[in-house]
Amino acid sequence: MARKRKVNDYGTGIPVHEVDALARILLPKIQAFFESEEGQREFAEWKTQKEKNRTKQE
Repeated sequence: MARKRKVNDYGTGIPVHEVDALARILLPKIQAFFESEEGQREFAEWKTQKEKNRTKQE
């Protein structure tokens, strides 16, 4: 009798092989976005907003 391999899906219920396949498709697109001018600008705006929020909480 074959033993079933326990796979950690981190509680999502999504099979690991499907998450891996999705990551292979999305990662290059995410990297390209953050390397673009638009991505760099949005990241800078996000960092500025995050810093503003942190100073408000102090």
